[in-house]
Amino acid sequence: MKKKRYIFSCVFLVILLALWLSPIQAKAQDNGIENLRQTSKAFASVGRAVSPSVVFIQVERKGAASRQFPFPFDDREFFDNDLFERFFGERFRGFSTPNTPQEQRKVLGQASGFVFLVKDGLLSDKSYILTNNHVVQNAESIKVILQDKREFTAKVVGTDPLSDVAVLEINESKLPHLNLGDSSALEVGEWVIAIGNPFGLSHTLTVGVVSATGRTSLGISDYEDFIQTDAAINPGNSGGPLVNLDGEVVGMNTAIFSRSGGYMGIGFAIPINLAKSIGDQLMNNGEVTRGHLGIVVQELSADLADSFDLQQNEGILVSQVMENSPAAKAELRQGDVIIFYQKKPVTNVGTFRNLVALSPPNSQQKLTVVRDGKRLNLTVTIGKLYKDSQLIKTTEKPSEELGLTVKTITSNLALQYNIKQGRGVLVTSITPDSVAAMAGIDVGTVILQVDRESINSAEEFTRAFDKSGQDKSVLLLLLKNNVQRYLVLNWS
Repeated sequence: MKKKRYIFSCVFLVILLALWLSPIQAKAQDNGIENLRQTSKAFASVGRAVSPSVVFIQVERKGAASRQFPFPFDDREFFDNDLFERFFGERFRGFSTPNTPQEQRKVLGQASGFVFLVKDGLLSDKSYILTNNHVVQNAESIKVILQDKREFTAKVVGTDPLSDVAVLEINESKLPHLNLGDSSALEVGEWVIAIGNPFGLSHTLTVGVVSATGRTSLGISDYEDFIQTDAAINPGNSGGPLVNLDGEVVGMNTAIFSRSGGYMGIGFAIPINLAKSIGDQLMNNGEVTRGHLGIVVQELSADLADSFDLQQNEGILVSQVMENSPAAKAELRQGDVIIFYQKKPVTNVGTFRNLVALSPPNSQQKLTVVRDGKRLNLTVTIGKLYKDSQLIKTTEKPSEELGLTVKTITSNLALQYNIKQGRGVLVTSITPDSVAAMAGIDVGTVILQVDRESINSAEEFTRAFDKSGQDKSVLLLLLKNNVQRYLVLNWS
């Protein structure tokens, strides 16, 4: 009897608990739906606020092309564009009719842009638009279409192919412009909204998050510091804004990575801090002036870091300093590891290159380097990068064990290989599939140092190698095509 009463009591308590929790669960579910509804309303609100400042850009240029089957929205220019072909593959060249002759025609390109500045006054009645350089490059005419269907003829204020940024101007001041945010404050995981004209579909809004920041070495442009996002970006989005939930522009959509030609969850945007800096220079000076150091740098691999007694993520390695360059005058040396620039940590070559490029010429900047295990603070006066200047370049990553043969550089060898005599030794043969061959060393390479010891003859190379090669690892300083780089060779 007691057992039955116990079971009845338990069942009764479960029923009471269920009745008590039911409204709480229902309320929680309602709250969850309401939160989603508010998030949806937030996206819609940003879209309404931003869209009037986003423009649809149509570009005409002459081009030779085969007869093609028509594409929807006449966006054929995307499929002839070298940049998109590089990312999407040959399928985006267009569907050519076999054996048809080439003919000159007007090529119509479509893309996006956004108003970032308006000047309204007696002598100035203009709106200025940011977009990509590859959108307007070689354009014969440019038409800008607003969300309210008004159309304007635009002129190019300036372009910068190295960063893929361009500024356009139209004769209209009664337009809303977008507020520019701070892209350096972006964090991975933040909501972002992309607005543009993919495949000619005017003012399309997509939502995603920031997937990564500081993406470099993608090969899209010379100066890279991309925001990566999973917000859907497709051909035609180029030049459009990437905005945060406050409606502030944090990036300019530029390219996607795709194996299919369409959206695959990886899009790239130029940080607005970089785009605005370039845009301001184009508007004020008609060109972009970049800072110059005159060094060759390379990533600090694990092997190189170990050779210099450093952590792998501690900085970047200086493999060459140009004579009479700003770096040389500041006493920066080959083998230094740069760990701070302007008090900002240096972790990769791409970010460092951007920092130097954006430094005004003649300005003084602080460098912190590690040299022989000690930290040094240097002050460098930034030079101006000219078109024929040496850029900050990057390099990738008798010894039967190494698989190479070296010779002392004679006057005949120096003349034959266009190198200097009395400095280093010349690699004259490489054994196929050897350690040296797999490391990319080839005939004509000059070896300047073995484990940071300078060598000037084959005998000195042999002695230095015999001394260091016992550990089955050696650090070489190589010279090829006037570019020096460090390389660690390991063998067993």
